[in-house]
Amino acid sequence: MGSILIVAEIQKGAVREASYELAAFAHKVAGGRSVASLVIGSGIAGEAESFAKKGGGDVLYVDRPELANYSVDGWTRAIRAAVEATSAELVLISNTPSGWDVAPRIAAALDCGFVSDAFNVENEGGKLVFFRRVFNGKLDARIATKADRVVATVQPGATGAYQGATSGGAKALEVDLGAPRSRFVETKQAASKGVDLTKAAIIVSGGRGLGAPEKFPEVIQPLADALGGAMGAARPVVDAGWLPHEYQVGSSGQVVTPKLYIACGISGAIQHLVGMKGSNYIIAINKDADAPIFEVANLGVVADLFEVIPKLTAAVKAAKG
Repeated sequence: MGSILIVAEIQKGAVREASYELAAFAHKVAGGRSVASLVIGSGIAGEAESFAKKGGGDVLYVDRPELANYSVDGWTRAIRAAVEATSAELVLISNTPSGWDVAPRIAAALDCGFVSDAFNVENEGGKLVFFRRVFNGKLDARIATKADRVVATVQPGATGAYQGATSGGAKALEVDLGAPRSRFVETKQAASKGVDLTKAAIIVSGGRGLGAPEKFPEVIQPLADALGGAMGAARPVVDAGWLPHEYQVGSSGQVVTPKLYIACGISGAIQHLVGMKGSNYIIAINKDADAPIFEVANLGVVADLFEVIPKLTAAVKAAKG
């Protein structure tokens, strides 16, 4: 029986939280398989040792100066070598920009099954079943591949980090990186434009359910102002150009933990839930009673937001005098 291989990522010199989440998935579905991991980077031997004790199992690491920054060529060669060394049947990679880039290349190179953006994986009678959101989060798809080997990317934040301890160790993996076909140039950090939702105590966010960009200043902003909070948005709103990216809440926007989060016309795609489910109290307003947003809401209102929100805004203003 082959093993499960976790491809861990290094962020700011340490194994990132999403890699510990992969460990949680790996141990949940192991079903008798051993769990192994691969850590890639420069000066990361210590992190590899630490990860081996905190869910990584038997950790292989490729510690090379040329891998100090992400390199698709280097990562592809390292992961293929680790798969061969561990006889991995399941390769778990975080659904991050690096993961988006390298995972399908690995699947193609190994001629195996590929599942992207999964938020859950279950072992059902010895068969792995992956779950991912489709149709803007309105449905959950169950995916089981026919292949014996599978590469899967997992949405960061979809589960908690692994909390147990493992007795694995770490050892270096020798890899011929070959001649790189690309080179790292620089990382550019987007300039802040003054909307820092991470510091807001109250956030009122809108989704495509508002129907038009002008509804944000007409409906969402007045409620946010009345509550003394900030306005946010779901990814489809930003993708449509209704609001700038700095308003986006989600795994590809800002991850927020306000005291109160009000989701208006937001279905609740996993990338949005990841960005706000840590809020202290969540109110969801949506006409669709089956919207995934209600799974994390403390209070759900199944109604027309254009009827509810203006009345709520008026009630808040009246209460404040």
